[in-house]
Amino acid sequence: MEKANYPVALMCRVLDVSRSGFYAWSTRQPSAREKSDADLGLKIHTIHEESRHTYGGPRVHRALRRDGIRVGRKRVARIMRRKGLRGRIRRRFRRTTDSNHGLPVAPNTLNREFAVDAPDRVWAGDITYIRTATGWVYLAVILDLYSRFVVGWDLGDHMRVELVDAALDGALGKREPSDALMFHSDRGSQYASQSYRGRLEALGIRVSMSRRGNCWDNAVVESFFGTLKQELVHHVVWANLEEARAAIHDYIEVFYNRQRLHSTLGYRTPAEADREIA
Repeated sequence: MEKANYPVALMCRVLDVSRSGFYAWSTRQPSAREKSDADLGLKIHTIHEESRHTYGGPRVHRALRRDGIRVGRKRVARIMRRKGLRGRIRRRFRRTTDSNHGLPVAPNTLNREFAVDAPDRVWAGDITYIRTATGWVYLAVILDLYSRFVVGWDLGDHMRVELVDAALDGALGKREPSDALMFHSDRGSQYASQSYRGRLEALGIRVSMSRRGNCWDNAVVESFFGTLKQELVHHVVWANLEEARAAIHDYIEVFYNRQRLHSTLGYRTPAEADREIA
C-alpha cells in the first residue's frame, strides 16, 4: 500500500477523506458477496487457463454449469472483465481453394444440410494454409458433421492430392463407415482429381461438392479453420513443419476433439457427442 511511502495524514488530505474513514475502510472485513466473488474468480481463472486462454464469457459460464456451479452470465462477464480475462478474437479468414481447373465436379448433394442424425453419415473436408518460419505448410482435415469430431487430418509442405489422401487414411484408420457415407468438399483440384474421386467411389462413398466460390456450402469446416486460427495459429509462428505438426496434433487430438466445449453441440465436446450416440 502507498502508506508505506507516504504518511497517512498526507494521503487523507490529498484524497479528501477523513483519517477515521480510512482506518475503518482498511480494517473492514470482506463482505459475503466479495468472498463469493473471490472464490468464483479463482474457478473462472482455472477454467480460462484450462481452455488455453481461448474461452470467452459464454463458454466459461457453461463450464461452470457443467461443474454444478449455478451463476448468471452477467456475473461471470463482470468478474472476467475485472480480472482481465477474455476469449480469443477471430480474424478474417482467407481461402486457399484452386477451383480453376477442367476436372469434372460433383453436384452439391449436401446442400448445406449440416444437421446430421448419426456419426459417419457425412464427412466434410478442406485445406488451409499455415505460416512457419521456413515457409507455408498446409493442413487438410476431415470432420464428421454429426459430432464435429476431426476424424482425419494431415499437415504437409504441399497441397498435392497426397495431402488429402493422408487425411482420408487417418479417418479410415479411426472409423469404419457404412456405404451410407457422403463426403463433401469444395471444388479444389485435389478433391476433384481422378485418383481421389476414384478412391472414394471404390469405398462406396458418395461425393458432394460446394458450388463455385461459395464458402457457405462448406461452412462447418470453414468454421473449424476459423476457430483453429483464432485460438492457436495466429498467436505463434512455428520454426518448421515438425513444430507445427506437434502443436496442431495437440490442439486437435487433445483439446478440440476431447476438451473444448462446442456451442453447436449444446456445449458438449465432439467426443462426448460421439459417445452419446454409441
